[in-house]
Amino acid sequence: MNNILVIEDEEKVSEVIKAYLEKDGYKVYCTTRGLEGIELFKKIDFKLVILDLMLPDIDGEEVCKVLRRVSNVYIFMLTAKVALSDRIEGFNMGADEYLPKPFSPRELTARVNALFRRIGGNSRTVLAFDNGKLHIDKERRLVKLNEEEINLTPNEFDILYALALNKGKVLTREMLIERVFGIDFEGSDRTIDVHIKNIRKKIEAESKTPKYIITVTKVGYKFGGEN
Repeated sequence: MNNILVIEDEEKVSEVIKAYLEKDGYKVYCTTRGLEGIELFKKIDFKLVILDLMLPDIDGEEVCKVLRRVSNVYIFMLTAKVALSDRIEGFNMGADEYLPKPFSPRELTARVNALFRRIGGNSRTVLAFDNGKLHIDKERRLVKLNEEEINLTPNEFDILYALALNKGKVLTREMLIERVFGIDFEGSDRTIDVHIKNIRKKIEAESKTPKYIITVTKVGYKFGGEN
């Protein structure tokens, strides 16, 4: 059973989320405080964290940063902030989904189900480039560069894997959104640009002159690097 942690200061909202998700077979833990959520996360193997940004003790942004320092767990952010700049800031922090309030619990449940279908259907595939300098292991969701493990968020990994699997083929932002976020994703295609920027910082020697993730002007991105 997949464990889900809900950190949401409105108990009624938490109760609705919990009811919908448990109906679909998930084990859901709820807390109204960020610090308590962090402590719960240390004790239980969670596959997903649903995180409100407005918490009574510490900001949800800070909770996200703490979780990202220790884990690649999927994080869905819930917030009343709807501006594009807020979404971009959320993704830069390490969020994988950004759902503005008010939201439909049915839509949230559908997105959670889509997430677990996507990550649950992986078969073992290891891609290697540059004479083994870069390894991308789909099953273990592991990236190594020069034998050093690279810490990617779940969405960063999915984007990198999609590009690497289609090495040399140009993928548009829309294609990447569909493959990584699903066809129901309602955010801006700039979301992909934010993730690409973050991936480059982690795997490229020079992010301004990338070797692996190449920009194809006015089209999208493609993966380079020698097999």
